[in-house]
Amino acid sequence: MTLQQTVLLVGGTGRTGGRVLEQLLSRGGGVRAIVRTAGKLPTGAADNPNLTVVEADLLALSDEDLQRQVSGCDAVISCLGHCLSFKGVFGPPRALVARATARLCRAVQALRPATQVKFILMSSVSVNRPSRLDTRRGTLERALVCVMSGVIPPAKDNQQAANFLHHTIGTSDEFVQWVAVRPDKLLEGDVTEYTLHEGLVSSLRAPDSTNMANVAHFMCELVADPKTWADWQGKLPVIINA
Repeated sequence: MTLQQTVLLVGGTGRTGGRVLEQLLSRGGGVRAIVRTAGKLPTGAADNPNLTVVEADLLALSDEDLQRQVSGCDAVISCLGHCLSFKGVFGPPRALVARATARLCRAVQALRPATQVKFILMSSVSVNRPSRLDTRRGTLERALVCVMSGVIPPAKDNQQAANFLHHTIGTSDEFVQWVAVRPDKLLEGDVTEYTLHEGLVSSLRAPDSTNMANVAHFMCELVADPKTWADWQGKLPVIINA
Protein backbone atom coordinates (compact mmCIF):
# COMPACT_ATOMS: atom_id res chain seq x y z
CA MET A 1 0.00 0.00 0.00
CA THR A 2 1.32 3.44 -0.97
CA LEU A 3 2.39 5.64 1.93
CA GLN A 4 1.00 9.17 2.10
CA GLN A 5 2.18 10.03 5.61
CA THR A 6 5.38 11.48 7.03
CA VAL A 7 7.21 9.13 9.38
CA LEU A 8 9.89 9.81 11.98
CA LEU A 9 12.20 6.77 12.13
CA VAL A 10 14.74 6.06 14.85
CA GLY A 11 17.08 3.09 14.65
CA GLY A 12 17.16 3.26 10.86
CA THR A 13 20.77 2.09 10.59
CA GLY A 14 20.12 -1.26 12.27
CA ARG A 15 19.44 -4.55 10.50
CA THR A 16 15.66 -4.29 10.78
CA GLY A 17 15.53 -0.51 10.88
CA GLY A 18 17.39 -0.29 7.58
CA ARG A 19 14.76 -2.50 5.99
CA VAL A 20 12.01 -0.33 7.44
CA LEU A 21 13.67 2.74 5.93
CA GLU A 22 14.00 1.14 2.50
CA GLN A 23 10.38 -0.02 2.48
CA LEU A 24 9.05 3.34 3.66
CA LEU A 25 10.93 5.11 0.88
CA SER A 26 9.84 2.55 -1.72
CA ARG A 27 6.22 3.37 -0.85
CA GLY A 28 6.76 7.07 -1.56
CA GLY A 29 6.35 8.39 1.95
CA GLY A 30 8.35 11.17 3.56
CA VAL A 31 10.82 9.93 6.15
CA ARG A 32 12.72 11.88 8.80
CA ALA A 33 15.46 9.66 10.25
CA ILE A 34 17.38 10.42 13.44
CA VAL A 35 20.67 8.48 13.29
CA ARG A 36 23.94 8.69 15.15
CA THR A 37 25.99 7.93 12.02
CA ALA A 38 24.56 8.81 8.62
CA GLY A 39 27.25 6.74 6.90
CA LYS A 40 25.57 3.57 8.19
CA LEU A 41 22.33 4.19 6.31
CA PRO A 42 21.39 1.61 3.65
CA THR A 43 23.19 2.11 0.35
CA GLY A 44 21.46 4.74 -1.77
CA ALA A 45 18.94 5.76 0.88
CA ALA A 46 20.66 9.03 1.74
CA ASP A 47 20.18 10.24 -1.86
CA ASN A 48 16.41 9.74 -1.79
CA PRO A 49 14.67 13.15 -1.96
CA ASN A 50 11.94 11.92 0.41
CA LEU A 51 14.47 11.32 3.19
CA THR A 52 15.61 13.93 5.70
CA VAL A 53 18.54 12.77 7.82
CA VAL A 54 19.16 14.22 11.28
CA GLU A 55 22.55 13.12 12.61
CA ALA A 56 22.22 13.22 16.38
CA ASP A 57 22.11 11.18 19.58
CA LEU A 58 18.38 10.97 20.26
CA LEU A 59 18.81 10.75 24.03
CA ALA A 60 21.05 13.84 24.01
CA LEU A 61 18.55 16.05 22.15
CA SER A 62 16.80 18.69 24.22
CA ASP A 63 13.04 18.42 24.65
CA GLU A 64 12.60 21.34 22.26
CA ASP A 65 14.84 19.80 19.60
CA LEU A 66 13.05 16.48 19.85
CA GLN A 67 9.69 18.16 19.54
CA ARG A 68 10.89 19.87 16.37
CA GLN A 69 11.78 16.50 14.87
CA VAL A 70 8.43 14.98 15.84
CA SER A 71 6.43 17.98 14.63
CA GLY A 72 4.55 17.34 11.38
CA CYS A 73 4.98 13.55 11.54
CA ASP A 74 1.96 11.27 11.32
CA ALA A 75 3.80 8.29 12.78
CA VAL A 76 6.93 7.45 14.75
CA ILE A 77 8.69 4.11 14.28
CA SER A 78 11.35 2.98 16.74
CA CYS A 79 13.68 0.14 15.75
CA LEU A 80 16.22 0.96 18.41
CA GLY A 81 17.98 -1.95 20.05
CA HIS A 82 21.21 -3.12 21.65
CA CYS A 83 24.18 -4.45 19.68
CA LEU A 84 24.84 -8.16 20.24
CA SER A 85 28.22 -7.68 21.89
CA PHE A 86 29.34 -7.56 25.52
CA LYS A 87 29.56 -3.77 25.41
CA GLY A 88 26.26 -3.51 23.56
CA VAL A 89 24.44 -5.75 26.04
CA PHE A 90 25.97 -4.57 29.32
CA GLY A 91 27.29 -1.10 28.46
CA PRO A 92 25.42 2.21 28.41
CA PRO A 93 22.80 3.30 27.59
CA ARG A 94 21.12 0.38 29.34
CA ALA A 95 17.63 1.88 29.04
CA LEU A 96 17.95 3.04 25.43
CA VAL A 97 14.62 1.68 24.18
CA ALA A 98 12.56 2.62 27.22
CA ARG A 99 14.01 6.12 27.50
CA ALA A 100 13.61 6.79 23.79
CA THR A 101 10.03 5.48 23.86
CA ALA A 102 9.09 7.71 26.76
CA ARG A 103 10.81 10.79 25.31
CA LEU A 104 9.24 10.39 21.87
CA CYS A 105 5.74 9.88 23.27
CA ARG A 106 6.19 12.85 25.62
CA ALA A 107 7.33 14.96 22.68
CA VAL A 108 4.14 14.08 20.80
CA GLN A 109 2.00 14.89 23.82
CA ALA A 110 3.75 18.25 24.30
CA LEU A 111 2.90 19.20 20.71
CA ARG A 112 -0.79 18.35 21.24
CA PRO A 113 -1.40 17.38 17.59
CA ALA A 114 -4.90 17.68 16.16
CA THR A 115 -4.73 14.05 14.98
CA GLN A 116 -3.32 11.21 17.08
CA VAL A 117 0.21 10.16 16.14
CA LYS A 118 0.96 6.46 15.66
CA PHE A 119 3.89 5.14 17.69
CA ILE A 120 5.22 1.78 16.47
CA LEU A 121 7.83 0.00 18.56
CA MET A 122 9.94 -2.97 17.55
CA SER A 123 9.89 -5.22 20.59
CA SER A 124 10.58 -8.96 21.11
CA VAL A 125 8.86 -12.22 22.07
CA SER A 126 11.01 -12.11 25.21
CA VAL A 127 8.66 -9.35 26.35
CA ASN A 128 5.61 -10.37 28.37
CA ARG A 129 2.35 -8.68 27.56
CA PRO A 130 1.63 -6.64 30.72
CA SER A 131 -1.01 -7.89 33.15
CA ARG A 132 -0.05 -11.57 32.48
CA LEU A 133 -2.04 -11.74 29.27
CA ASP A 134 0.35 -14.15 27.52
CA THR A 135 -1.33 -17.36 28.60
CA ARG A 136 0.86 -19.43 26.24
CA ARG A 137 3.81 -18.76 28.55
CA GLY A 138 3.84 -21.17 31.46
CA THR A 139 4.95 -20.50 35.03
CA LEU A 140 8.53 -21.72 34.48
CA GLU A 141 9.03 -19.72 31.30
CA ARG A 142 7.45 -16.63 32.85
CA ALA A 143 9.90 -16.97 35.74
CA LEU A 144 12.79 -17.27 33.25
CA VAL A 145 11.68 -14.10 31.48
CA CYS A 146 11.53 -12.30 34.83
CA VAL A 147 15.08 -13.42 35.60
CA MET A 148 16.24 -12.29 32.16
CA SER A 149 14.63 -8.90 32.74
CA GLY A 150 16.51 -8.61 35.99
CA VAL A 151 20.00 -9.58 34.86
CA ILE A 152 20.14 -8.88 31.10
CA PRO A 153 19.82 -5.12 30.45
CA PRO A 154 18.26 -5.34 26.94
CA ALA A 155 15.51 -7.68 28.17
CA LYS A 156 14.70 -5.32 31.02
CA ASP A 157 14.84 -2.35 28.66
CA ASN A 158 12.40 -3.88 26.17
CA GLN A 159 9.99 -4.89 28.93
CA GLN A 160 10.05 -1.41 30.46
CA ALA A 161 9.28 0.14 27.08
CA ALA A 162 6.26 -2.16 26.62
CA ASN A 163 5.12 -1.47 30.19
CA PHE A 164 5.31 2.27 29.55
CA LEU A 165 3.13 2.03 26.47
CA HIS A 166 0.61 -0.29 28.12
CA HIS A 167 0.36 1.34 31.55
CA THR A 168 1.28 4.99 31.00
CA ILE A 169 0.05 5.75 27.49
CA GLY A 170 -2.74 3.18 27.52
CA THR A 171 -5.42 3.02 24.85
CA SER A 172 -7.21 6.32 25.44
CA ASP A 173 -4.42 8.89 25.19
CA GLU A 174 -5.56 12.02 23.38
CA PHE A 175 -2.41 12.37 21.28
CA VAL A 176 -0.61 8.99 21.01
CA GLN A 177 -1.71 5.57 19.80
CA TRP A 178 0.72 2.67 19.78
CA VAL A 179 1.56 -0.86 18.65
CA ALA A 180 4.53 -2.90 19.92
CA VAL A 181 5.59 -5.51 17.35
CA ARG A 182 7.07 -8.74 18.74
CA PRO A 183 9.07 -10.79 16.22
CA ASP A 184 10.57 -14.16 17.08
CA LYS A 185 14.09 -15.26 16.03
CA LEU A 186 15.13 -12.74 13.36
CA LEU A 187 16.36 -13.92 9.98
CA GLU A 188 17.64 -12.41 6.77
CA GLY A 189 15.54 -12.83 3.63
CA ASP A 190 12.94 -11.06 1.53
CA VAL A 191 9.32 -10.28 2.35
CA THR A 192 7.31 -13.51 2.51
CA GLU A 193 3.93 -14.53 3.85
CA TYR A 194 3.70 -14.07 7.60
CA THR A 195 1.11 -14.49 10.33
CA LEU A 196 0.11 -12.21 13.20
CA HIS A 197 -1.03 -13.33 16.64
CA GLU A 198 -2.27 -11.52 19.74
CA GLY A 199 -0.34 -13.86 22.02
CA LEU A 200 2.71 -16.08 21.92
CA VAL A 201 2.85 -18.95 19.46
CA SER A 202 5.94 -20.86 20.60
CA SER A 203 8.18 -21.13 23.63
CA LEU A 204 11.62 -19.63 24.12
CA ARG A 205 13.04 -23.17 23.95
CA ALA A 206 11.56 -23.82 20.51
CA PRO A 207 11.29 -20.44 18.79
CA ASP A 208 9.70 -19.65 15.47
CA SER A 209 11.38 -17.45 12.85
CA THR A 210 10.63 -13.98 11.54
CA ASN A 211 12.26 -12.35 8.53
CA MET A 212 13.40 -8.83 9.32
CA ALA A 213 11.88 -7.81 5.99
CA ASN A 214 8.50 -9.10 7.21
CA VAL A 215 8.77 -7.02 10.38
CA ALA A 216 9.50 -3.99 8.21
CA HIS A 217 6.56 -4.76 5.93
CA PHE A 218 4.13 -5.06 8.84
CA MET A 219 5.37 -1.80 10.38
CA CYS A 220 4.82 -0.01 7.07
CA GLU A 221 1.34 -1.53 6.81
CA LEU A 222 0.54 -0.21 10.28
CA VAL A 223 1.36 3.28 9.05
CA ALA A 224 -0.34 3.03 5.65
CA ASP A 225 -3.41 0.83 6.18
CA PRO A 226 -6.15 2.10 8.54
CA LYS A 227 -7.65 -1.39 8.92
CA THR A 228 -4.33 -2.94 9.94
CA TRP A 229 -3.89 -0.17 12.48
CA ALA A 230 -7.41 -0.58 13.84
CA ASP A 231 -6.82 -4.32 14.25
CA TRP A 232 -3.64 -3.94 16.31
CA GLN A 233 -3.73 -0.53 17.99
CA GLY A 234 -2.89 -0.82 21.70
CA LYS A 235 -1.64 -4.41 21.33
CA LEU A 236 1.63 -6.37 21.20
CA PRO A 237 1.22 -8.60 18.11
CA VAL A 238 3.58 -11.51 17.58
CA ILE A 239 4.77 -11.80 13.97
CA ILE A 240 6.20 -15.04 12.57
CA ASN A 241 6.91 -16.42 9.12
CA ALA A 242 4.03 -18.43 7.66
